[in-house]
Amino acid sequence: MAQLLPVVDTPSRAESETVRTTSDGARGPLRKRTFRTQFRHYKWLYLLLLPGILYFAIFRYGPMYGVTIAFKDYVPFLGVNGSPWVGVQNFADFFANPDFPRLMGNTLILAGLSLGIAFPLTIVLALLLNEVRLSILKRTVQTLVYIPHFLSWTIVASLSFLLFALDLGPLFHFLNGLFGTEIDFLTDPAWFRPLIVLQDIWKNTGWGTIIFLAALSTVDQDQYEAAILDGAGRFQRVWHITLPAIRSTIIVMLILAIGQMLNTGFEQIYLMTNALNRSVADVFDTYVYFVGITQGAYSYSTTVGLFKSVIGIVLIFGTNWLAKRFNQSGLF
Repeated sequence: MAQLLPVVDTPSRAESETVRTTSDGARGPLRKRTFRTQFRHYKWLYLLLLPGILYFAIFRYGPMYGVTIAFKDYVPFLGVNGSPWVGVQNFADFFANPDFPRLMGNTLILAGLSLGIAFPLTIVLALLLNEVRLSILKRTVQTLVYIPHFLSWTIVASLSFLLFALDLGPLFHFLNGLFGTEIDFLTDPAWFRPLIVLQDIWKNTGWGTIIFLAALSTVDQDQYEAAILDGAGRFQRVWHITLPAIRSTIIVMLILAIGQMLNTGFEQIYLMTNALNRSVADVFDTYVYFVGITQGAYSYSTTVGLFKSVIGIVLIFGTNWLAKRFNQSGLF
């Protein structure tokens, strides 16, 4: 004889979507919870978020109001609001300036050298460190390559002057004796860019490996064991397992690096610039300083800075679009 089962009153699908159980067992509407309830429940998380919001509001978004002087003939005594409006005249003057092609060329060459040499070396160094199996050796090497990042560019430039000094520099005498030349590396325009790239590699390559080492730590070790059983060598394991596993991280870091191409860095370039190598040393960052601070052309220098920012945004979105176009994981 069939047994009758009790009828259970179950909520409909629409009702079930609007009901949730919280960690304390309370039940309430999911979509109707007010901000006050959310804030009361996650108040400590919002409190931790507050310093970051204040930082960006005060030091990032607040100063954006000053960008308006790029479209004005700014006079300090009249202020931002009182200065006359000139539209895009500052941009027209900047693009028509004979210095613009030289500045653009120097900036792109330095950025291209850094992107083409320093960025791949960061990945190579991370791969080499990942292959070190002796823990104490790996930590020691990591510490040694991290230390230069914490030195200021003033110290790095001072070390360069000591090593390549015309009279007492050990590298100056060694290289000139090796090649039989008499080259002043600090003033020769042909050696300015190699010195900048070498400084960048020595200072930032080790620090840049942190993100890649973190990505390498997530690679499944079973894949390496299977590859070893199949007879794959170490280079083959790196090429077919390691690099594909961190491809998304490489693409994201590459997008960010391309977006910063026009930001070659003021301190390093300024400290290594002199009257003899200025033809290849002038970039947008140093040009903004010389024009804006030393000559008082505030509107003109703001125009240069705004141009850099716009180009950086275009490069980030363009590179991200290309990555998506080739079915790769982009930045957003």
